[in-house]
Amino acid sequence: MSKANIAFYWAASCGGCEIAVLDINEKILDVIEKANILMWPVAMDTKYEDLKKMKDKSIDVCFFNGAIRTSENEELAKILRKKSKLLVAFGSCAHEGCIPALANLFNKKLIFDRAYQETETTVNSENTLPLPSFEVKEGEIHIPEFYDTVKTLDQVVDVDYYIPGCPPTPNIVEEAFNKFLAGDLPPKGAVLAPVKALCDECPRKKKDKMIETIYRVYEKEADPEKCFLDQGIICMGPATRSGCGHQCIKGNMPCTGCFGKTPEVTDQGAKMISALASVLAVENELTLDEKKVEELVSKIKDPVGTFYRYSLASSFIKRKVIK
Repeated sequence: MSKANIAFYWAASCGGCEIAVLDINEKILDVIEKANILMWPVAMDTKYEDLKKMKDKSIDVCFFNGAIRTSENEELAKILRKKSKLLVAFGSCAHEGCIPALANLFNKKLIFDRAYQETETTVNSENTLPLPSFEVKEGEIHIPEFYDTVKTLDQVVDVDYYIPGCPPTPNIVEEAFNKFLAGDLPPKGAVLAPVKALCDECPRKKKDKMIETIYRVYEKEADPEKCFLDQGIICMGPATRSGCGHQCIKGNMPCTGCFGKTPEVTDQGAKMISALASVLAVENELTLDEKKVEELVSKIKDPVGTFYRYSLASSFIKRKVIK
């Protein structure tokens, strides 16, 4: 039986998803026994020209991590789509935009102004900014174009499957590898993780208490046996897909939502805002005065970073409109 050809690529991300592949430990040897790794930026020096020379569909499965931030990311997404039989959005950045997509609260100009002019340690009296092309005595040099908006992988090319997580956990990675190598695959478009919400599998005691205020994680020592929401600490569990093994919960930290929305949810942030409203006293807003409502809402610091930390690019709103 011939080995499968697989590839990995790293676009706009921290690179943690590439390292997550190694978190399956000795199981990586089983993968190598059954597959040839043709491209893996964190471990191999594969040149783009080598990739372009490959025959179309010569890669059986490509695991693409990272969002689309630059023209280079988009070009490689299109090349890898062409060269691969199956293209997998691997990790939260490729799946939903993740942390890089929080830059969608700004545009290219605002980001460049901050990065190249306004930071406290920057000295740039000539206002030098990156240019896509520049002429030097040796010839014209090019760098990737920086886009205004961060996109998910499937907003640029067709995607076959999704593996969630920031980064995907070893059990999810291992199960996905086994499915691909065995050809045991669900219908196209599936997210390769459980369908239940994290909240549905959480081992903590939940009493669905009405809460009257919200605490940030550093403002209150959480009882490790009780539901975070019951204690007034925002936990994205009601709106987030399970499969992570409750790693944050076990560490006495609330879920921040990196596994993305559950199948029946269309917008993870909106779902969580709705869930939070149901346990906050704002359900009784008709009996509350305006000052009390404003006081409750003001307790939610950084609403976009709280409810859309991983999903802004794939949400209804996608980005802030800047005129």
